[in-house]
Amino acid sequence: MPKISSKLLRYIAAAAILIFFFQYTQVNRIPGNNDKHVEQLEKQRPNLQLENDVAEQQKKISYVKANATFISLARNRDLYNLVNSIRLIEDRFNHQFHYDWVFLNDEDFTPEFIEVTTNFVSGKTHYGKIPKEHWSIPSSIDLNKAKTSWEQMQDQGVLYGGSESYRHMCRYESGFFWRHPILDQFKYYWRIEPDVTFYCDIPYDVFQFMTDNKYAYGFTTSLHEYPATIKTLWNTTREFIGKHPEYLAKNNMLEFVSWDFGENYNYCHFWSNFEIGDMDFWRSEAYRKYFEYLDNSGGFFYERWGDAPVHSIAAALFLNKSQIHHFDDIGYKHMPFVSCPTDPEIHKKRNCGCNPEENFTWKRFSCTSDFYLMQEKPIPAQSWLHRKKVVGEALRTGGKQLSPEREKEVVDQSNKELLDYYRTHKELPPEMKPKLSGLALD
Repeated sequence: MPKISSKLLRYIAAAAILIFFFQYTQVNRIPGNNDKHVEQLEKQRPNLQLENDVAEQQKKISYVKANATFISLARNRDLYNLVNSIRLIEDRFNHQFHYDWVFLNDEDFTPEFIEVTTNFVSGKTHYGKIPKEHWSIPSSIDLNKAKTSWEQMQDQGVLYGGSESYRHMCRYESGFFWRHPILDQFKYYWRIEPDVTFYCDIPYDVFQFMTDNKYAYGFTTSLHEYPATIKTLWNTTREFIGKHPEYLAKNNMLEFVSWDFGENYNYCHFWSNFEIGDMDFWRSEAYRKYFEYLDNSGGFFYERWGDAPVHSIAAALFLNKSQIHHFDDIGYKHMPFVSCPTDPEIHKKRNCGCNPEENFTWKRFSCTSDFYLMQEKPIPAQSWLHRKKVVGEALRTGGKQLSPEREKEVVDQSNKELLDYYRTHKELPPEMKPKLSGLALD
Protein backbone atom coordinates (compact mmCIF):
# COMPACT_ATOMS: atom_id res chain seq x y z
CA MET A 1 0.00 0.00 0.00
CA PRO A 2 1.51 3.36 -1.00
CA LYS A 3 2.40 5.82 1.78
CA ILE A 4 0.31 8.98 2.23
CA SER A 5 2.51 11.98 2.00
CA SER A 6 2.82 14.25 5.04
CA LYS A 7 1.62 17.15 2.92
CA LEU A 8 -1.65 15.31 2.13
CA LEU A 9 -2.14 14.49 5.80
CA ARG A 10 -1.84 18.15 6.68
CA TYR A 11 -4.53 19.01 4.08
CA ILE A 12 -6.90 16.35 5.47
CA ALA A 13 -6.41 17.53 9.06
CA ALA A 14 -7.01 21.15 8.10
CA ALA A 15 -10.19 20.22 6.21
CA ALA A 16 -11.50 18.25 9.21
CA ILE A 17 -10.90 21.19 11.51
CA LEU A 18 -12.73 23.56 9.15
CA ILE A 19 -15.72 21.20 8.84
CA PHE A 20 -15.95 20.81 12.65
CA PHE A 21 -15.69 24.56 13.20
CA PHE A 22 -18.41 25.26 10.60
CA GLN A 23 -20.85 22.75 12.13
CA TYR A 24 -20.16 24.03 15.64
CA THR A 25 -20.89 27.66 14.76
CA GLN A 26 -24.08 26.72 12.89
CA VAL A 27 -25.49 24.88 15.88
CA ASN A 28 -24.53 27.51 18.46
CA ARG A 29 -24.99 30.74 16.54
CA ILE A 30 -27.41 33.42 17.79
CA PRO A 31 -30.27 33.78 15.31
CA GLY A 32 -30.27 37.04 13.46
CA ASN A 33 -32.99 38.83 11.57
CA ASN A 34 -32.54 36.59 8.53
CA ASP A 35 -32.07 33.31 10.33
CA LYS A 36 -35.31 31.76 11.57
CA HIS A 37 -34.23 28.14 11.75
CA VAL A 38 -33.22 28.01 15.41
CA GLU A 39 -36.19 30.13 16.41
CA GLN A 40 -38.49 27.63 14.71
CA LEU A 41 -36.82 24.76 16.57
CA GLU A 42 -37.26 26.61 19.84
CA LYS A 43 -40.94 27.13 19.12
CA GLN A 44 -41.36 23.41 18.58
CA ARG A 45 -40.00 22.57 22.04
CA PRO A 46 -42.65 22.00 24.75
CA ASN A 47 -42.90 24.96 27.16
CA LEU A 48 -43.28 23.17 30.49
CA GLN A 49 -43.87 26.36 32.46
CA LEU A 50 -46.61 27.42 30.05
CA GLU A 51 -48.20 23.99 30.26
CA ASN A 52 -48.17 24.18 34.07
CA ASP A 53 -49.72 27.64 34.00
CA VAL A 54 -52.45 26.48 31.61
CA ALA A 55 -53.16 23.44 33.77
CA GLU A 56 -53.46 25.65 36.82
CA GLN A 57 -55.82 28.00 35.00
CA GLN A 58 -57.94 25.07 33.79
CA LYS A 59 -58.08 23.80 37.36
CA LYS A 60 -59.34 27.18 38.55
CA ILE A 61 -61.88 27.37 35.74
CA SER A 62 -63.20 23.86 36.37
CA TYR A 63 -63.64 24.49 40.12
CA VAL A 64 -66.96 26.16 40.84
CA LYS A 65 -66.79 28.11 44.08
CA ALA A 66 -69.65 28.47 46.50
CA ASN A 67 -71.59 31.72 46.49
CA ALA A 68 -69.71 33.26 49.39
CA THR A 69 -67.54 36.09 50.66
CA PHE A 70 -65.49 37.21 53.63
CA ILE A 71 -66.89 40.18 55.57
CA SER A 72 -65.03 42.65 57.76
CA LEU A 73 -66.55 45.58 59.58
CA ALA A 74 -63.59 47.91 60.02
CA ARG A 75 -62.51 51.49 60.55
CA ASN A 76 -59.67 53.07 58.60
CA ARG A 77 -57.46 53.03 61.69
CA ASP A 78 -57.95 49.25 61.92
CA LEU A 79 -56.10 48.74 58.63
CA TYR A 80 -52.89 47.07 59.71
CA ASN A 81 -54.47 45.08 62.52
CA LEU A 82 -56.92 43.79 59.93
CA VAL A 83 -54.14 43.11 57.41
CA ASN A 84 -52.60 40.71 59.93
CA SER A 85 -55.86 38.76 59.96
CA ILE A 86 -56.18 38.87 56.17
CA ARG A 87 -52.65 37.59 55.64
CA LEU A 88 -53.21 34.65 57.97
CA ILE A 89 -56.49 33.51 56.42
CA GLU A 90 -55.07 33.99 52.93
CA ASP A 91 -52.00 31.90 53.77
CA ARG A 92 -53.98 29.22 55.59
CA PHE A 93 -57.02 29.05 53.32
CA ASN A 94 -57.99 31.60 50.69
CA HIS A 95 -54.90 31.41 48.45
CA GLN A 96 -56.42 28.11 47.23
CA PHE A 97 -59.91 29.43 46.47
CA HIS A 98 -59.71 33.22 45.96
CA TYR A 99 -63.01 34.14 47.59
CA ASP A 100 -64.12 37.78 47.55
CA TRP A 101 -63.91 40.11 50.52
CA VAL A 102 -66.44 42.78 51.54
CA PHE A 103 -65.30 45.65 53.77
CA LEU A 104 -67.88 47.82 55.53
CA ASN A 105 -67.36 51.11 57.38
CA ASP A 106 -69.57 53.89 58.72
CA GLU A 107 -67.15 56.33 57.05
CA ASP A 108 -65.56 56.44 53.59
CA PHE A 109 -62.56 54.15 53.25
CA THR A 110 -59.26 55.92 52.61
CA PRO A 111 -57.31 55.26 49.39
CA GLU A 112 -54.60 53.65 51.53
CA PHE A 113 -57.07 51.22 53.12
CA ILE A 114 -58.42 50.22 49.72
CA GLU A 115 -54.99 49.85 48.11
CA VAL A 116 -53.45 47.80 50.91
CA THR A 117 -56.38 45.43 51.43
CA THR A 118 -56.80 44.91 47.69
CA ASN A 119 -53.14 43.95 47.51
CA PHE A 120 -53.50 41.32 50.24
CA VAL A 121 -56.78 39.68 49.17
CA SER A 122 -56.52 37.03 46.44
CA GLY A 123 -60.17 37.44 45.41
CA LYS A 124 -62.07 40.57 44.47
CA THR A 125 -62.53 43.29 47.07
CA HIS A 126 -65.68 45.33 47.66
CA TYR A 127 -66.03 48.45 49.80
CA GLY A 128 -69.29 49.71 51.24
CA LYS A 129 -70.38 52.61 53.41
CA ILE A 130 -72.94 51.90 56.11
CA PRO A 131 -76.12 54.01 55.77
CA LYS A 132 -76.52 56.54 58.56
CA GLU A 133 -79.87 55.09 59.61
CA HIS A 134 -78.14 51.78 60.36
CA TRP A 135 -75.45 53.43 62.51
CA SER A 136 -77.34 55.97 64.59
CA ILE A 137 -79.68 56.07 67.57
CA PRO A 138 -83.33 55.69 66.48
CA SER A 139 -85.65 58.58 67.29
CA SER A 140 -87.73 56.24 69.46
CA ILE A 141 -84.90 55.93 72.00
CA ASP A 142 -85.01 58.11 75.13
CA LEU A 143 -81.47 59.44 74.91
CA ASN A 144 -81.32 60.62 78.54
CA LYS A 145 -82.47 57.22 79.76
CA ALA A 146 -79.91 55.51 77.52
CA LYS A 147 -76.99 57.68 78.64
CA THR A 148 -77.88 57.19 82.30
CA SER A 149 -77.73 53.44 81.72
CA TRP A 150 -74.35 53.74 79.98
CA GLU A 151 -72.91 55.69 82.91
CA GLN A 152 -74.20 53.14 85.40
CA MET A 153 -72.76 50.23 83.44
CA GLN A 154 -69.42 51.99 83.10
CA ASP A 155 -69.34 52.62 86.86
CA GLN A 156 -70.07 48.92 87.41
CA GLY A 157 -67.10 47.96 85.25
CA VAL A 158 -69.18 46.32 82.52
CA LEU A 159 -67.08 45.73 79.40
CA TYR A 160 -67.90 48.47 76.83
CA GLY A 161 -70.67 49.53 79.21
CA GLY A 162 -70.22 53.22 78.45
CA SER A 163 -69.55 52.93 74.72
CA GLU A 164 -72.05 54.26 72.20
CA SER A 165 -70.06 53.07 69.17
CA TYR A 166 -69.94 49.51 70.51
CA ARG A 167 -73.72 49.53 70.72
CA HIS A 168 -73.96 50.71 67.12
CA MET A 169 -71.69 47.85 66.09
CA CYS A 170 -73.73 45.22 67.98
CA ARG A 171 -77.00 46.51 66.55
CA TYR A 172 -75.57 46.66 63.02
CA GLU A 173 -74.14 43.13 63.16
CA SER A 174 -77.43 41.89 64.62
CA GLY A 175 -79.80 43.28 62.07
CA PHE A 176 -78.29 45.22 59.20
CA PHE A 177 -74.99 43.95 57.77
CA TRP A 178 -76.69 41.44 55.50
CA ARG A 179 -78.96 44.18 54.12
CA HIS A 180 -76.10 46.11 52.52
CA PRO A 181 -76.59 46.11 48.71
CA ILE A 182 -73.06 44.79 48.14
CA LEU A 183 -74.04 41.59 49.94
CA ASP A 184 -77.18 40.97 47.87
CA GLN A 185 -75.10 38.90 45.44
CA PHE A 186 -73.80 36.53 48.14
CA LYS A 187 -75.32 33.71 50.16
CA TYR A 188 -72.62 32.56 52.61
CA TYR A 189 -70.22 34.74 54.58
CA TRP A 190 -67.24 34.34 56.89
CA ARG A 191 -66.75 37.13 59.40
CA ILE A 192 -63.14 38.18 60.02
CA GLU A 193 -62.08 40.77 62.59
CA PRO A 194 -58.81 42.67 63.14
CA ASP A 195 -56.14 41.06 65.30
CA VAL A 196 -57.36 37.47 65.13
CA THR A 197 -55.12 34.47 64.54
CA PHE A 198 -55.59 31.37 62.40
CA TYR A 199 -53.29 28.59 63.53
CA CYS A 200 -53.93 25.71 61.11
CA ASP A 201 -54.00 25.01 57.39
CA ILE A 202 -57.53 24.68 56.03
CA PRO A 203 -57.14 22.44 52.95
CA TYR A 204 -60.83 22.16 52.05
CA ASP A 205 -63.41 24.68 50.85
CA VAL A 206 -65.22 25.67 54.04
CA PHE A 207 -68.01 27.41 52.13
CA GLN A 208 -68.62 24.39 49.92
CA PHE A 209 -68.63 22.25 53.07
CA MET A 210 -71.39 24.46 54.49
CA THR A 211 -73.32 24.19 51.23
CA ASP A 212 -72.96 20.42 50.85
CA ASN A 213 -74.10 19.76 54.42
CA LYS A 214 -76.87 22.36 54.39
CA TYR A 215 -75.41 24.14 57.40
CA ALA A 216 -76.71 27.62 58.15
CA TYR A 217 -74.37 28.54 61.01
CA GLY A 218 -70.82 27.57 61.95
CA PHE A 219 -68.70 28.50 64.98
CA THR A 220 -65.44 27.70 66.79
CA THR A 221 -65.99 29.12 70.27
CA SER A 222 -68.95 29.18 72.65
CA LEU A 223 -69.17 30.65 76.13
CA HIS A 224 -71.45 32.44 78.59
CA GLU A 225 -72.42 36.08 78.14
CA TYR A 226 -72.13 38.72 80.88
CA PRO A 227 -75.63 38.84 82.47
CA ALA A 228 -75.34 42.57 83.22
CA THR A 229 -75.37 43.35 79.48
CA ILE A 230 -78.60 41.53 78.56
CA LYS A 231 -80.91 41.73 81.57
CA THR A 232 -84.14 41.79 79.56
CA LEU A 233 -83.08 40.02 76.34
CA TRP A 234 -84.56 36.65 77.27
CA ASN A 235 -87.87 38.03 78.51
CA THR A 236 -88.16 40.07 75.31
CA THR A 237 -87.43 36.89 73.32
CA ARG A 238 -90.10 34.98 75.24
CA GLU A 239 -92.62 37.72 74.46
CA PHE A 240 -91.81 37.41 70.77
CA ILE A 241 -92.09 33.61 70.77
CA GLY A 242 -95.39 33.88 72.63
CA LYS A 243 -96.72 35.96 69.73
CA HIS A 244 -95.02 33.92 66.99
CA PRO A 245 -94.68 30.26 68.03
CA GLU A 246 -94.84 29.32 64.34
CA TYR A 247 -91.23 30.43 63.90
CA LEU A 248 -89.81 27.80 66.26
CA ALA A 249 -87.98 25.06 64.33
CA LYS A 250 -89.39 21.58 64.86
CA ASN A 251 -86.04 20.15 65.95
CA ASN A 252 -84.66 23.29 67.57
CA MET A 253 -81.94 23.56 70.19
CA LEU A 254 -83.77 25.41 72.96
CA GLU A 255 -81.85 23.48 75.61
CA PHE A 256 -78.59 25.07 74.41
CA VAL A 257 -79.77 28.48 75.58
CA SER A 258 -82.08 27.45 78.43
CA TRP A 259 -81.55 24.77 81.08
CA ASP A 260 -85.16 24.88 82.32
CA PHE A 261 -87.24 24.47 79.17
CA GLY A 262 -87.33 28.16 78.31
CA GLU A 263 -87.99 29.79 81.67
CA ASN A 264 -84.55 31.39 81.91
CA TYR A 265 -81.55 32.07 79.70
CA ASN A 266 -78.34 30.25 80.64
CA TYR A 267 -76.26 32.87 78.76
CA CYS A 268 -74.69 30.33 76.39
CA HIS A 269 -73.86 31.79 73.00
CA PHE A 270 -71.65 31.27 69.96
CA TRP A 271 -68.85 33.82 69.82
CA SER A 272 -69.69 35.79 66.71
CA ASN A 273 -66.26 37.29 65.96
CA PHE A 274 -65.78 33.97 64.14
CA GLU A 275 -68.95 33.27 62.26
CA ILE A 276 -69.60 31.36 59.06
CA GLY A 277 -73.21 31.58 58.06
CA ASP A 278 -75.95 31.55 55.48
CA MET A 279 -77.27 35.09 55.05
CA ASP A 280 -80.56 33.67 53.84
CA PHE A 281 -81.23 32.77 57.47
CA TRP A 282 -80.86 36.40 58.55
CA ARG A 283 -82.98 37.39 55.55
CA SER A 284 -85.76 35.02 56.59
CA GLU A 285 -89.10 36.29 57.85
CA ALA A 286 -88.55 34.69 61.27
CA TYR A 287 -85.25 36.44 61.91
CA ARG A 288 -86.29 39.78 60.42
CA LYS A 289 -89.35 39.98 62.64
CA TYR A 290 -87.37 38.79 65.66
CA PHE A 291 -84.74 41.49 65.18
CA GLU A 292 -87.37 44.18 64.61
CA TYR A 293 -89.09 43.17 67.84
CA LEU A 294 -85.82 43.35 69.76
CA ASP A 295 -84.87 46.65 68.14
CA ASN A 296 -88.22 48.25 68.99
CA SER A 297 -87.73 47.31 72.65
CA GLY A 298 -84.63 49.53 72.84
CA GLY A 299 -82.42 46.93 74.50
CA PHE A 300 -79.46 47.59 72.21
CA PHE A 301 -79.19 51.08 73.74
CA TYR A 302 -80.84 50.88 77.17
CA GLU A 303 -78.73 47.83 77.93
CA ARG A 304 -75.82 46.50 75.87
CA TRP A 305 -77.21 43.61 73.90
CA GLY A 306 -74.52 41.93 71.85
CA ASP A 307 -74.92 40.46 68.39
CA ALA A 308 -73.50 37.14 69.64
CA PRO A 309 -76.35 36.26 72.04
CA VAL A 310 -78.91 37.64 69.58
CA HIS A 311 -77.56 35.49 66.73
CA SER A 312 -77.17 32.48 69.02
CA ILE A 313 -80.66 32.60 70.47
CA ALA A 314 -82.11 32.96 66.97
CA ALA A 315 -80.05 30.05 65.63
CA ALA A 316 -80.99 27.86 68.59
CA LEU A 317 -84.71 28.56 68.21
CA PHE A 318 -85.31 29.06 64.48
CA LEU A 319 -82.89 26.51 63.00
CA ASN A 320 -82.94 22.76 63.30
CA LYS A 321 -80.01 21.55 65.37
CA SER A 322 -78.62 19.71 62.33
CA GLN A 323 -78.05 23.09 60.63
CA ILE A 324 -75.44 24.26 63.16
CA HIS A 325 -71.83 23.08 62.97
CA HIS A 326 -68.82 23.31 65.26
CA PHE A 327 -65.50 23.67 63.39
CA ASP A 328 -63.26 21.67 65.70
CA ASP A 329 -60.51 21.51 63.06
CA ILE A 330 -59.90 25.26 62.70
CA GLY A 331 -57.30 26.77 65.02
CA TYR A 332 -58.40 30.28 65.98
CA LYS A 333 -57.69 32.97 68.54
CA HIS A 334 -59.57 36.09 69.47
CA MET A 335 -58.28 37.48 72.73
CA PRO A 336 -58.45 36.00 75.27
CA PHE A 337 -59.69 32.60 74.03
CA VAL A 338 -57.97 30.00 71.85
CA SER A 339 -59.62 27.26 69.84
CA CYS A 340 -57.01 24.62 69.02
CA PRO A 341 -57.57 21.13 67.57
CA THR A 342 -56.82 18.53 70.22
CA ASP A 343 -56.80 15.59 67.81
CA PRO A 344 -53.06 14.85 67.31
CA GLU A 345 -53.56 13.76 63.70
CA ILE A 346 -55.39 16.94 62.73
CA HIS A 347 -52.89 19.07 64.64
CA LYS A 348 -50.01 17.47 62.72
CA LYS A 349 -51.54 17.28 59.24
CA ARG A 350 -52.85 20.84 59.36
CA ASN A 351 -49.52 22.28 60.56
CA CYS A 352 -51.21 23.85 63.56
CA GLY A 353 -49.14 26.38 65.48
CA CYS A 354 -51.29 26.49 68.63
CA ASN A 355 -50.84 24.72 71.96
CA PRO A 356 -53.66 22.17 72.52
CA GLU A 357 -53.29 22.74 76.26
CA GLU A 358 -54.60 26.29 75.74
CA ASN A 359 -57.74 25.10 73.95
CA PHE A 360 -60.76 26.78 75.54
CA THR A 361 -63.31 24.58 73.76
CA TRP A 362 -63.64 21.88 76.40
CA LYS A 363 -63.22 23.97 79.54
CA ARG A 364 -66.01 24.49 82.06
CA PHE A 365 -66.90 28.05 81.02
CA SER A 366 -67.38 26.91 77.42
CA CYS A 367 -70.78 25.68 76.21
CA THR A 368 -69.41 23.40 73.49
CA SER A 369 -69.77 20.19 75.54
CA ASP A 370 -73.47 21.08 75.89
CA PHE A 371 -73.68 21.55 72.13
CA TYR A 372 -72.15 18.13 71.41
CA LEU A 373 -74.53 16.36 73.78
CA MET A 374 -77.52 18.03 72.15
CA GLN A 375 -76.21 16.94 68.77
CA GLU A 376 -75.91 13.45 70.29
CA LYS A 377 -72.24 13.37 69.41
CA PRO A 378 -69.55 11.89 71.68
CA ILE A 379 -67.97 14.62 73.79
CA PRO A 380 -64.16 14.47 73.33
CA ALA A 381 -62.02 13.13 76.14
CA GLN A 382 -60.54 16.59 76.77
CA SER A 383 -63.87 17.91 78.10
CA TRP A 384 -63.91 19.03 81.74
CA LEU A 385 -66.78 16.56 82.28
CA HIS A 386 -64.64 13.56 81.40
CA ARG A 387 -61.47 14.86 83.06
CA LYS A 388 -63.39 15.13 86.32
CA LYS A 389 -64.45 11.49 86.08
CA VAL A 390 -61.00 10.29 85.01
CA VAL A 391 -59.42 12.01 88.02
CA GLY A 392 -62.13 10.58 90.28
CA GLU A 393 -61.48 7.07 89.00
CA ALA A 394 -57.74 7.50 89.49
CA LEU A 395 -58.25 8.61 93.11
CA ARG A 396 -60.65 5.75 93.74
CA THR A 397 -58.09 3.20 92.55
CA GLY A 398 -55.16 4.45 94.60
CA GLY A 399 -54.19 7.74 92.99
CA LYS A 400 -52.19 6.29 90.11
CA GLN A 401 -52.57 7.60 86.59
CA LEU A 402 -54.94 5.47 84.56
CA SER A 403 -53.67 3.49 81.60
CA PRO A 404 -54.76 4.80 78.18
CA GLU A 405 -57.06 1.80 77.81
CA ARG A 406 -58.72 2.34 81.19
CA GLU A 407 -59.04 6.08 80.59
CA LYS A 408 -60.81 5.39 77.29
CA GLU A 409 -63.21 3.05 79.10
CA VAL A 410 -64.03 5.77 81.64
CA VAL A 411 -64.62 8.35 78.90
CA ASP A 412 -66.79 5.97 76.86
CA GLN A 413 -68.87 5.15 79.93
CA SER A 414 -69.18 8.84 80.77
CA ASN A 415 -70.42 9.61 77.25
CA LYS A 416 -72.94 6.77 77.45
CA GLU A 417 -74.33 7.97 80.78
CA LEU A 418 -74.61 11.56 79.59
CA LEU A 419 -76.31 10.57 76.34
CA ASP A 420 -78.72 8.17 78.08
CA TYR A 421 -79.76 10.91 80.48
CA TYR A 422 -80.25 13.43 77.69
CA ARG A 423 -82.31 11.05 75.57
CA THR A 424 -84.48 10.13 78.54
CA HIS A 425 -85.07 13.57 80.05
CA LYS A 426 -84.53 15.84 77.01
CA GLU A 427 -82.37 18.12 79.10
CA LEU A 428 -78.78 18.36 80.29
CA PRO A 429 -77.66 16.23 83.24
CA PRO A 430 -77.39 18.13 86.56
CA GLU A 431 -73.58 18.14 86.49
CA MET A 432 -73.70 20.17 83.26
CA LYS A 433 -75.73 22.95 84.88
CA PRO A 434 -73.20 24.43 87.29
CA LYS A 435 -73.57 27.71 89.09
CA LEU A 436 -70.91 29.72 87.30
CA SER A 437 -68.89 31.95 89.57
CA GLY A 438 -69.71 35.62 89.09
CA LEU A 439 -72.57 35.02 86.68
CA ALA A 440 -75.34 34.26 89.18
CA LEU A 441 -76.93 31.82 86.77
CA ASP A 442 -79.24 30.50 89.45
